[in-house]
Amino acid sequence: MTEVEELARFVTATDYVQLSDEAVEQLKIRVLDTLGVAVGALDAAPMRAVRALTESLGGSHASTLIGGGWSAPDRAAFYNVALSRYLDFMDSYLAPSETNHPSDNLGAVLAAAESVGGSGRDFLTALACAYQVHTRLSDVAPVRAKGFDHTTQGAYAVAAGAARALRLDESQMANAIAIAGTANNALRVTRTGELSHWKGLAYPQVAKEGVHAALLARMGITGPREVFEGNKGFKETIAGPFVIDWAAEDLEAVRRTNLKKHNAEIHSQSAIDAALDIASRPGFVPDKISQVRITTFQVAYDIIGGGEEGDKQQIRTKEEADHSLPYMIAVALLDRAVQPPQYEPDRILAEDVQRLLKRVIVRPEAEYSARFPAELPARVEVELEDGTDLTAETSSYQGFHTTPMEWYDALAKFDELTGPFASAALRRQLAGAVADLDQRPATDLTSLLRLVDQNKRGDLLS
Repeated sequence: MTEVEELARFVTATDYVQLSDEAVEQLKIRVLDTLGVAVGALDAAPMRAVRALTESLGGSHASTLIGGGWSAPDRAAFYNVALSRYLDFMDSYLAPSETNHPSDNLGAVLAAAESVGGSGRDFLTALACAYQVHTRLSDVAPVRAKGFDHTTQGAYAVAAGAARALRLDESQMANAIAIAGTANNALRVTRTGELSHWKGLAYPQVAKEGVHAALLARMGITGPREVFEGNKGFKETIAGPFVIDWAAEDLEAVRRTNLKKHNAEIHSQSAIDAALDIASRPGFVPDKISQVRITTFQVAYDIIGGGEEGDKQQIRTKEEADHSLPYMIAVALLDRAVQPPQYEPDRILAEDVQRLLKRVIVRPEAEYSARFPAELPARVEVELEDGTDLTAETSSYQGFHTTPMEWYDALAKFDELTGPFASAALRRQLAGAVADLDQRPATDLTSLLRLVDQNKRGDLLS
């Protein structure tokens, strides 16, 4: 068997009963969290543009568009994953040399499951498969240092999840994964230098193509069966050698993923906690700050601190702001929050935050780097004009996999994000559908998602 055939055998053979009770609970929490983040992005200008394009292209009534309407599964996958990705408030997985967002697979897997009348159990099992493939490839086959984006491993994951939801057989599954993996090797320039809308749309593109690959495979289209180990395949061309014994894998990877407490890039979460600690202290006056010093680990410095992926003090857009540690810490100290309002254009360009972020110095620390990814160590030091030094240090936060969010935490975040678009009654129905998803058809959830108001009314009119 080729390696993609071994992977296909693993995914095809998975069953809901293999999931531990804790994995099921954490999967449901991530479904709730991801849908909340998606609904919260409905009125963002790039999402309205994607919605308009999706509607203009037409498509079958196979899969729901969040906020109302239908489209073909691959087009629904692009739009719904774009929604869940736009705010950059979704879950994350931290491997030593790679970071990804396994919840990026949810919109694609749900569109596929709905299109064939799948059960909630089918959907959760397929989603667990996508989490497993995505995280394990990131563990052993990182690509960021070679100039490729983390969506590269995601191509294999989303195809596997979509194919599992579509109930493809083992041979079709292998073809779907091979097609998607061969065709979607994205460049890391997506997240370096001046950031564009594509930062939030790169994974939706892979999600669309993963679903499309599964649909092609269902029709008998074949893909390169040596996509991993073959001549000019993934190992030789991009990843280098690695080994995964898929026969020995389980479906528990979701338990190692992290939810975001703050609307900010994952590596910033503990540093923001430290900044908020300082901002809450009696006598703290942000107007009197002369300098802010942040000590962090190398990966955080490289991606959001001004290291190898470019300057992080020239901030003009949301895409740049949520990947700038100086901006996020500055706005945390000023507003005592890092949530969606902190990324409104007027807030980003405001004089106070623009002035303060220029006073933020970020440096990596070897000892902190050695503790990553088991911990997220960060120290924030704020020096005031009178010489006072305020310091806070932390290595975790509520939502990190060692201190996971509980259902009620995720529900509070869900309510906050969805409130402008859904009545209290609809929010309770949505949360109930997720909580009981293993006892319902997937359409019970998608039918409610069509009732969400994309025109931002919800409670305002109820």
